[in-house]
Amino acid sequence: MRKKVYMTGGYNTVSMGTGRSEFHPKKPRPGFEHYVKEAGQGTLKQIGGAKNVDESVIGNFMAARFNKQANLPGFAPMIDEELQWKPAISVEGACGSGGLALVSGIKSVLAETAEVVLSLGVEVQNTVKAIYGADILAGAGWYQNRKNGHAYFFPGQFSDRAGAYYEKVGYDRARAGMKRWFRNAMENARLDETAQEHQNKVGDLDALYDKLKPNGAAFVDHLSVLDCSKVSDGASAIAICSEEGLKRIGVDKKDAVEVVGYAQVIRNITNFPTDLTEVETIKKAAHQAMANAGITRDQIGTIETHDCFSIAGVLATEAFGLAKNGEGCDYVAAGNTARDGAMPMNTTGGLIGWGHPTGATGVHQAVTIWQQLTGKAGKAQIKMPKDRPYGMSVNMGGDDVTVVAIVYKRG
Repeated sequence: MRKKVYMTGGYNTVSMGTGRSEFHPKKPRPGFEHYVKEAGQGTLKQIGGAKNVDESVIGNFMAARFNKQANLPGFAPMIDEELQWKPAISVEGACGSGGLALVSGIKSVLAETAEVVLSLGVEVQNTVKAIYGADILAGAGWYQNRKNGHAYFFPGQFSDRAGAYYEKVGYDRARAGMKRWFRNAMENARLDETAQEHQNKVGDLDALYDKLKPNGAAFVDHLSVLDCSKVSDGASAIAICSEEGLKRIGVDKKDAVEVVGYAQVIRNITNFPTDLTEVETIKKAAHQAMANAGITRDQIGTIETHDCFSIAGVLATEAFGLAKNGEGCDYVAAGNTARDGAMPMNTTGGLIGWGHPTGATGVHQAVTIWQQLTGKAGKAQIKMPKDRPYGMSVNMGGDDVTVVAIVYKRG
């Protein structure tokens, strides 16, 4: 890092969809514009207003399909009139679009073209039925493979990964880890009022998981719906600043996190994964980001990882080096990734618990890390060990194709 870069002023809208009592698929709901404006204004109120912002970045995956809306930079001035006549761009990398919005802001600060960047991620995808949405979301992969894939394309992709993992480590071992991942997600989401599963009141989550077994005739072969992230509407925003930018907005460093390293890694989308039981791009991105930051995983106190499916969370523990190859399921099942475990992960529920508005997820991860490292996480707050003061977010687009990893410490 050629200069110091900070993030502050994080804001999340509610992640709206099934699981929220106020959600009804047949009743009118807030649109794309509502979420952009709420998240953007939520951050602007914490940084002294739009007058302090030099440029804006909007991360989004498929507004052109879900909402029939393109030209997203034009929505920045809708957030606040003082953003009019200032630069704005939009970025897309499937479910990794939010991470790209963060990287774009970081690069602008490093390039000294901006002191304060408003980075925002948004997706409104409850506009179509699930089966049609699955076809839209298939654009996160190589669409030429669509005709050979499952009707629910991406659940099918990760079902294949789960099936390969079952063969590798055994069905019961694998499912034990995936079950604990699901339980952690629900328990953590209950502590965050903006989470899609915040209102979840199921008493015995393990029993529910065991009861709803994978059924290929009804869904996909190796996953149940409990293994999957939600169809979600929502947005998240955060300000990315230089040291001068922090002074401009009047925010003390203790109320910000410093970005100490990051990596952006891309895998060829036209190739199949080398090994279905490994997330190779996540592994490369995470280790590059830690090397860039000059730290080891033993110095990290919490991780936000992209658990679009429970199997992705289990495989990520192996990619990070927390567990040996084939032992991630045991690591998770033992409670190591729970909020009171050796490496608390996805402390507000992750994609399975908090929700997965696809273009917003990477920014939501950054907001969660900012909250945890600055003590602003409310009921979801964990205790950060003094000897492990760093946090890391890992945002994935597609089937381990576009990955952004960022390492943070409290400013």
